Formats: sequence, C-alpha cells, structure tokens
Amino acid sequence: MHDARIDALARQLVRYSTSLKKGEKVLIDLHDVPDSIGLALIREVRAKGAFPFIRIHQSRITREMMKGAEDAQYEIIAKHLLAEMKDMDAYIAIRGGNNIAENSDVPADSMRLAMKHMRPVLDHRVKKTKWCVLRWPSSSMAQQAGMSTEAFEKFYFDVCLLDYKALVPSMNALKKLMDKTESVHINGPGTDLRFSIKGINSIVCGGNYNIPDGEVFTAPVRDSVEGVISYNAPTIYQGIPFDSILLEFSKGKIIKAEAGAKTKQLNKILDSDDGARYIGEFALGFHPSIREPMRDILFDEKIAGSFHFTPGQAYDEADNGNRSQVHWDMVNIQRKDWGGGEIWFDGKLIRKDGVFLAKSLEKLNG
Repeated sequence: MHDARIDALARQLVRYSTSLKKGEKVLIDLHDVPDSIGLALIREVRAKGAFPFIRIHQSRITREMMKGAEDAQYEIIAKHLLAEMKDMDAYIAIRGGNNIAENSDVPADSMRLAMKHMRPVLDHRVKKTKWCVLRWPSSSMAQQAGMSTEAFEKFYFDVCLLDYKALVPSMNALKKLMDKTESVHINGPGTDLRFSIKGINSIVCGGNYNIPDGEVFTAPVRDSVEGVISYNAPTIYQGIPFDSILLEFSKGKIIKAEAGAKTKQLNKILDSDDGARYIGEFALGFHPSIREPMRDILFDEKIAGSFHFTPGQAYDEADNGNRSQVHWDMVNIQRKDWGGGEIWFDGKLIRKDGVFLAKSLEKLNG
C-alpha cells in the first residue's frame, strides 16, 4: 500500500527545501532506501519541469571500497563525481541503512584518504548547489531511539514534515541577536566555556538544507575558545560510537580530549589535521519534537534545548577560517531533565535550562 506521507515529504524537499525551478538539474543521491521515495522524488521533480539524475548506493559496497582505498583510485572517483556535481543545480540525498556502525572497521588511514579526495565534491555541493540531506527511517534507527518501528515512523514523518516556515520569524530574531553578539559564555554540569562570535555571520536553518531542521548556527572566532565542555549526548563518527566526550580548550585549540575507553580513538580523529582541534561551528538547536538523542546527528543536532560545538571544518556562510576534513557535531542538551545549563550573550542570560527567555524567541521553545 502506498504511503501518502512519502509523497508529502518528496513535495516538501522539491518545492520548499530546494525550491526547484523549471529546467534545473537535481542529483538525487539514494543510500539504502526503498524505491518508493526515489520514485516519489523523480515524479515530483518532473512535475516542476526539472530534470532528475539518480545515484544509488549500498553501504556494504561503499564500505568494501573504502577498506582498500588507494590514492590514485579515489583521485579518479572524486574527479568524475566532481564533474557530475558541477553539472547540477541542486542535490537531494536520502541516506538509509540498517547498521550505523557499518564503517567502524574501515582503517582510519583509508577513511582519511577517501574523505580527503571527496572534500572538493562536498565543498562544491555545499557552496554551489541548492541542497538538502536527510536520513531514512529504519528498524535500527527505531531501536536507537528506543521506539517500536511503527512509532518511530510516525515520529520521523511528524519531525520531517514540521511547518518550518512558521518558525522562521523567531529564527530570524535569534539570528539578529547572534549577529550583534560579541562574547558567549556557556555553563552547566562539566561545562564552563567562553568564546567570541564577533563579526561572524549566523545562519538560519529552517528546512532548506537538512531535514529534520531547526537551528541557527555561527562559528567562534578561531582562537577565542577557552574552558571546558562536557558533551552529554552520545555521538557517532566514522562508524565509531562515543559517549561522554570532554574537551578542554586553550587559545581556541583542543588541548585535552577524553572519551573513557575511546579516548585514543577520539584523539586519533582530532589529529587528522591541524584544523580538527579547532571549532568550526556553534549552533543552537530547538526542534520542538526532537527530545532525545539517538546517535544520528541529523536528528541529534536539532534536539530541543541543545547546542552543538563542532570540531573541524567551518561553513563558508559562517566562516572563521578553520579548515579540516573533520566536521563533527557534538551535542550538549541543557534542558532540566538533562542537567540544565545557561547561555549568556554579552553578559545577558539568553537561554536557561534549554528555554529561550526573550519574547521574540518564545516560539523556538516548542
């Protein structure tokens, strides 16, 4: 039986998120997802008079390729993928899969080699196309979320089909506030962090780039970060799960990084290049329906009452000059049920225990 929610999602991605126009070319990048979403996207793209192009991936095949990655091989792969991307006006990626740790045994050197060559493709996609990326629900995601498959599917479509446009006025108010802010102070259990965001643009994320969405992000001045942060949300990077990450900063650089038994693996990732030990993004998350982490960053970075503080590459739209092959969104949840916490802008309390205090930001509290 056909699920009408899939058509609604395809319509949102084509008509709102990427705002496709007649004659535009869009690359639809499908990773371990059912035919139904691919078919719905193709039909919706054609209904707008645009042209769909398709790539289909399987995670186990991708893993096998990366395990034996060779420099000359991935140089050619990246060259062809970049040429394809340069022909596109837009990009929509749907990423599924039943095993979030599928790449956990890919050698770190092979992973770095593949990521190094793919960086120009990613950079062109982000800078030069209209793009939107989202996950596809699976039984493993339901298990991660501690929900039945049916309940998770309902949660997924409710979250993805949120009326993002209704939140945009409050998001713009938060952007205006962040744009005029110089100093930020964040405190909470295991966290006492200070940095500057002076002169760095902030960006509203209201369903145009990632689905689900619901954040406003900027970046700290690269060498301004001082103090310590304890991330209370579990995370996963390069297929490796991490819990209770603690980072300590001096002059912007991570000088100490701990993750219990995974401390060595954490530091190996942070030693990927010089930029991996500096922060490339600071963002406030506020999706009203996303409350708990599930080791899926496209959901977790939008958790109501959260912020993320990201080692690695900065975005061009909010650029502090940091460059890295790493971009790792690590999340701290500040709601009372997660221990609470405060965010101060220029000495004024902006959010307490995950709740924005200004009337203009009330809608972001859910």
